[in-house]
Amino acid sequence: MSHESPPNRRLAGQYDLTKGSIAGNLWALSWPMLITNTLNTLGPAIDMVWVGRLGTASIAGVGVSGIVLMVINSLILGIFTGTTAMIARSVGAGDEKMANRISQQAFVIGAAVSVIIAAIGILFTRPILLLLGIEEAVVDEGTAYMRIQLIGIVTMAAVQVFQSIMQASGDSITPMKISIGFRILQILLCPALVFGFWIFPKLGVSGAALSNIIAQSAGGVVGLWILFSGRTRIRVSFHDFAIEWGLIWRAVRIGLPASLTNMERSLAELLLVRLITPFGTIAVAAHSLAQRVDGFVQVLGGGLGSASGVLVGQNLGAKEPGRAAKTAWTASAYATGISLVCSIIIWFWAEELVHFFSADTSLVQLTSTFLRIQIVAYLVWGLVVCLSLSLNGAGDTIVPMLANLITMLGVQLILGYYLSRNTDLGVNGLRWGIVIAMIIRALIYVTYFRTGRWKYKRI
Repeated sequence: MSHESPPNRRLAGQYDLTKGSIAGNLWALSWPMLITNTLNTLGPAIDMVWVGRLGTASIAGVGVSGIVLMVINSLILGIFTGTTAMIARSVGAGDEKMANRISQQAFVIGAAVSVIIAAIGILFTRPILLLLGIEEAVVDEGTAYMRIQLIGIVTMAAVQVFQSIMQASGDSITPMKISIGFRILQILLCPALVFGFWIFPKLGVSGAALSNIIAQSAGGVVGLWILFSGRTRIRVSFHDFAIEWGLIWRAVRIGLPASLTNMERSLAELLLVRLITPFGTIAVAAHSLAQRVDGFVQVLGGGLGSASGVLVGQNLGAKEPGRAAKTAWTASAYATGISLVCSIIIWFWAEELVHFFSADTSLVQLTSTFLRIQIVAYLVWGLVVCLSLSLNGAGDTIVPMLANLITMLGVQLILGYYLSRNTDLGVNGLRWGIVIAMIIRALIYVTYFRTGRWKYKRI
């Protein structure tokens, strides 16, 4: 039985993203995604700005727990890769009914995963941090921060649902506006709850976590209201709703490898912390701060990659595989240019960037060294992010999973361990392990993408 319907102008918006200028469509979709992704990354960074005033143990605790949260959040983000790819294909084919049915199942998936993760937060937060071998004071701070974040994970899931549905339909402006609003709310709430300003209690790192949950809750409510009221390019309705196990399985089948890819990346980060821990709390804190700055650089290219993934999915749905490929290569070129500019800024002003988070001289010096080493990886980051997200947008999520498994859990950790323990590089050897793994990952993506096999992926 066919569920196809004629192309719908309201669904596609005022213009069809599978037609016209590739560069124009890419920038029109990507710049709001860039801002949205930056704002999503800004959440932990806002916390770190104020938590940094509480001491090194608080910085390390929030930084390490933030890496653990990345592992858990990656499960949700990966699953939504499946629904995003399916919605984008439906939009490209002009099938509004199917896009709505897939959107309905996205809510089912998000609700189920949120319940499971909240239970993990209640029961296993402290044991997880203890496994990393960090100091007791760092565990205490990290536990207070991480438990609140995990219990409130449903707020992140709600934000991810409306963002993925809107962006897959070709509307990246609305999610951006909502993200600006709830991040402003967090900026106002975070210092008030951390230090007890005005009528608010002094909650320390717990206040930082709580400000995230409150802000995301507000953003989720607004986003879902817009989605259901039809004030975006796709209107979700629960009319004739039913749990469709077939659609859920298709989304999970596509999204699970993406989840594993993200979890491999985050697990590698956790294991990297375990390797850094013997070098002391300063080294752990420096790694945490370097990852915060690094996250901003990566998210800039990530906006282009996310847009490329949506456009690849829509173009494949519209039977335009050549246009899909050209979109991915164009996005890679632009992202590489952005990374080059960021590299120049970091090379000359690394200390000033790090000093924004901490005034500790030793911490600033070590973090700046980490960032300058990372510049080598930035030169290939555009290829890595745009080609991998384009593959995800095509529903071909196995290759990114395998590439991460080989390079992050293999090359990065093994080589990093060897260089840090058996050469004069010391802790810097771990950063060189990250860089070399990134270069190998770029080579894998370029080689596979050029084969064109992803163009024929059925989802």
